[in-house]
Amino acid sequence: MDKAKAQKYGHIEAAPVKSFFVSMLTRDITLEDAILDLLDNCVDGILRSKRSEGDRPYKGFWAEIDFKPDLFSISDNCGGIPWNLHDYAFRMGRELGRKPDAPGAVGVYGIGMKRAIFKIGRDCLISTRNAEDQYEVEIPPEWFVKELDWSLSARKARKSLGEDGTTIVVGNLNPGIIEQFGEDANKFGAALDRVVSTQYAYIIDKGFEVKINGESVKPRTTKIVFDSRAGKKIPSIRPYIFKTTTDGVEVFLAVGFTRPIPSQSEILDEQEAKRYSSEDAGWTVICNDRAVLYCDRSELTGWGEANVPRYHTQFIAISGIVEFKSDDPRKLPTTTTKRGIDTSLPLYLQTKNKMREGMRIFTNYTNKWKGQADESRKQIERGERLSLVGIKARAQDLPFSATLKSLPPGDQYKPDLPFPPRLEPTKRRISFVKEVAKIRTVATYFGDPDIEPSEVGEKCFDTLYEEARK
Repeated sequence: MDKAKAQKYGHIEAAPVKSFFVSMLTRDITLEDAILDLLDNCVDGILRSKRSEGDRPYKGFWAEIDFKPDLFSISDNCGGIPWNLHDYAFRMGRELGRKPDAPGAVGVYGIGMKRAIFKIGRDCLISTRNAEDQYEVEIPPEWFVKELDWSLSARKARKSLGEDGTTIVVGNLNPGIIEQFGEDANKFGAALDRVVSTQYAYIIDKGFEVKINGESVKPRTTKIVFDSRAGKKIPSIRPYIFKTTTDGVEVFLAVGFTRPIPSQSEILDEQEAKRYSSEDAGWTVICNDRAVLYCDRSELTGWGEANVPRYHTQFIAISGIVEFKSDDPRKLPTTTTKRGIDTSLPLYLQTKNKMREGMRIFTNYTNKWKGQADESRKQIERGERLSLVGIKARAQDLPFSATLKSLPPGDQYKPDLPFPPRLEPTKRRISFVKEVAKIRTVATYFGDPDIEPSEVGEKCFDTLYEEARK
């Protein structure tokens, strides 16, 4: 090859096209998921600033979400963004090998805040305060059309926040967002409230307060019946529990009854429909306090697999919780949207074996008590309904057994559930063999030598029975 041709080839620019990057990054995420990403940043800020112990580690922290047809904002008091984290917080993605900035954080990929902003609009101001750091970062409309300029400008905050935290204001809303915040505001507000109340149920239950347009969100936590009558070694309604720690991930699961098993008439009754809604049945999967799956009733959580029946309203009272906790969120079995499970991870597949094992205990109970709803109801109503925190507290006193031969190895508690008493049969078969000549002789005694041998036997028994009664 001559020198001229060699000089023809050289450097190729492979940087991403900004417009493509922005549009594709937001294509597969819903608006509700985008807002949850912003709440995740709030929780990560709490973990950076304060990792308190106890049952309510998020108490005193809040986030307020407000939306109008022309504006979206979210404010919090969750510690703000330290200046030494600005290169991560505002960069598109996490550098290879970078460790989580807070143990037990929810964020993994470093795209949540940016993706949420891009989903909502094209003009944004982020104001934050963390100790001595008070600054603001602007993402103006022109940034989106400057293909080669990825930098953002930061300046000292023009308005001081009352306490350490962050406020994000997004304007110039995207067309689809304007409709959801305007004409469909009531519908969207109700949908967002439900998503936050379920996906953030356990974080809110631990003290975090979330408001949407001024209204506090109430958590929808799964509560499982636990009959804790002490000192009585009798069968009782308690959950199946499994726990283990493997490769830096703590796993705790519990499955049981959330309410009495309804009769078929109660399931069909309109007044009972809310109490016995299938929306509150099934498995909830929690990763670092965030529910990434809420009340799932599919094969994803073991229904319809390995001798577990497919979900049916017969099993409407059965629910389970499985919690994964790790200081390194990359080890958790969740997708990028944190609204789904990465089923390729061996830890989740192994844990699902224990989830199915627990479910079989309670579907079996339901089958055995079919048609005896009143007695079953009495048994379940003797117990109290406990949240995940309450179950973990009671579990400390339970007799666990090791499961060393299964994967993952761990400890489990199998409840001794009450079952219907075995009904003794009112009839039994009597059979014996005698010589044909003797049978004919007895048949002749009863007046008919040609009757069947079985009838001869019955007549013998009946005759002797009448004599015995005298």
